Amino acid sequence: MNQPHNNLVEMRQRSVQCAGAHGLHRMAYTEWGAAENPRVVICVHGLTRCSRDFDFLAQALARDYRVICPDVVGRGKSDWLVHKNDYALPLYVADMVTLIARLNVDQVHWVGTSMGGLIGMLLAGLPQSPITRLVLNDVGPVITIESLKRIGEYVGRAPKFTDIEEAEKFVRVVSAPFGNLTDAQWRHLTVHSTRSAAGGGLEMAYDPGIAESFRQALVEQDVDLWPVYDAILCPALVMRGAQSDLLSHETAVAMGKRGPRAQVVEIPEVGHAPMLMDAMQIDLVQRFLLK
Repeated sequence: MNQPHNNLVEMRQRSVQCAGAHGLHRMAYTEWGAAENPRVVICVHGLTRCSRDFDFLAQALARDYRVICPDVVGRGKSDWLVHKNDYALPLYVADMVTLIARLNVDQVHWVGTSMGGLIGMLLAGLPQSPITRLVLNDVGPVITIESLKRIGEYVGRAPKFTDIEEAEKFVRVVSAPFGNLTDAQWRHLTVHSTRSAAGGGLEMAYDPGIAESFRQALVEQDVDLWPVYDAILCPALVMRGAQSDLLSHETAVAMGKRGPRAQVVEIPEVGHAPMLMDAMQIDLVQRFLLK
């Protein structure tokens, strides 16, 4: 069963100005729920995705939270960086600290898919971290070289599309590991991850320059961030797509035994990554956050 839209929950578009090594940039975000609610959850997307991936989850959480879904710089409605090498985790973490300051809260809960989980993991592992509850969606302290090479094959190489139908065909292929989504969900993901292209048609709504820094950072072995994970003190939930090539079953099991000793759940018939649109996945996140 899929979580229906609740049109009674209002979404607001906001932005915050952030600073990087080469100047200022604007980070857009969507906000759901009561603006005065002191309980805040921040939901952060994957490498080439955007804030609107969380629309279904946000509507469910908005009854209990002020839900904040940023477009990481270079994606969605956020600015693109002039210096492409600045697309890196340290800048993303700094931007999120600025966002939390804008929200005027001392503590937040965090839901991060893939790259969004890495940002959350780095922030949660810092002394005096504002994150008090952490959901890592199909990402952990070991990132396999196989998954990095697979992502490197498509990031920044999307063609232009003549119409939304052509764009959706492309999204369904590169995002096939998301699992068995409905036609409406595939269309939702496509509409919000594309934009009008100069000269007509559509293009993906992210800076192709992200690929430059991504490929430069590629190594010939798995990425090991266990010291970061082991420093996390808050309760954590790890959701793993049972067919994921980015988070191995062995790593997920180990995440349940060390560091914050996360609760670990595997989602059947999904690879990288569960999209948190299905009612069962939404319920898992909700129950963990509200524990």
